[in-house]
Formats: sequence, C-alpha cells, structure tokens
Amino acid sequence: PWAAGLIVREVSRRVSNWRATESLPDYLNRHNLPGLTEIDTRALVRHIRSKGAMMAAVSADPQYSAADLVDMARAAPSMEGLDLVKEVTCSEPYHWEEGVAPAWQQGLQSPISNLQSHPFHVIAYDFGIKHNILRLLTDAGCRVTVVPATTTAEEVLAMQPDGVFLSNGPGDPAAVTYAIESTEKLIESDIPMFGICLGHQIVGLALGGETHKLKFGHRG
Repeated sequence: PWAAGLIVREVSRRVSNWRATESLPDYLNRHNLPGLTEIDTRALVRHIRSKGAMMAAVSADPQYSAADLVDMARAAPSMEGLDLVKEVTCSEPYHWEEGVAPAWQQGLQSPISNLQSHPFHVIAYDFGIKHNILRLLTDAGCRVTVVPATTTAEEVLAMQPDGVFLSNGPGDPAAVTYAIESTEKLIESDIPMFGICLGHQIVGLALGGETHKLKFGHRG
C-alpha cells in the first residue's frame, strides 16, 4: 500500500466480509503502517473543509512528542511540484487479464456481444492505477496492456493500440512533464484517448491548460 497511515472512527472487531483474508489491524501491522482509531473523523473533515488540506504526522512511537510530530508535518514537502507518479508506477509493461468477480456481475447485461474475444487493445498508462479500473476495462471487451508512466508515445504507438487510457495517480500533474509530452504526441496521432483523475488533468495540460490545487479534495 502507498498510504502512510490510516485514521478511522472505529475499527470493526469482527472480520465479516466474505472476501476478507485478515483483519484491518493485522493488515496494518503486516505493512508496518500506523493507524489511529476513536478519532472524530467528521470533526476532522469539517476542519479540513474550513481550513483546507494540510500535512499531518501519525506515529505510535513514544519517543516522539506532539510537538515533534507537528514539526515533522510542517517540514513535509509541499504537494506543489511534487512528482509522486514515479514512486508508484510499474517498472515494466505487463498484460492484465482479470475481470470483475462473477459475484459482482449477477443481473448485469453488457451491450458488447464479443467480450470473450477482447477485440480492443487498450494501453493503460500506470500513474498509480487502481486494479478495479483494469478489471472493468477487461470486462468491457478490452485487451489491456499496462505500461510505466515514462513510456514514450513512440513506444505506445508501436504496440498498435485501439485506444490509450491515462490512469488516476497522486501528486502534482504539472510535475509529470514526461507524461504530458507523451500525451501531446498521442493526441496529435489522433488515437482515441480517455482518462480519469490525474489522467484527465494530464490531458488538459497537454492541450495547453493549467492546473492548480484546490483548497481540499473533492470526492463523490
């Protein structure tokens, strides 16, 4: 996981989801991640809503005082100009074949009749891509090849894709200059392109737009 820590109001003491393989505390311990519970998360969200997103520090180490943690948070680098994509992208291209679990597909009907043949080859740029996006692309009839964020437009076009997908990801999109450059060239090639989250912003930057960080994240 790429998260540095987790804050929740209450941790369920019973692992009841049919897909669960371990409890949340066990998962955090396995990855050496700090977690806080019994936090009024609604009050925290209201604070962020009025004051804006801010840096924070979470630790269970008794050697750090509250003042030490405040100093750590204040010393954390700004998100502006920060390229986090290079930290989370894959190192080599790979093919994705897994679809959505059958249990989630009951009662659904797809308008595509030849799903099993996967006729559409889609190149997915990995800026920190979510696996479920890849599952949904596969179920939509796509043969998906995931490539690192630094893959050039020439390398992508050599794979002869039917479309290019730009994924979600962390950090400042303006700092991902290599992806913006590749996107500019891919747009000029007239190949169909689509994206989500950071990918949308990279398309905007490639078309001459500008981005700026909002006071706080918008989700829903």
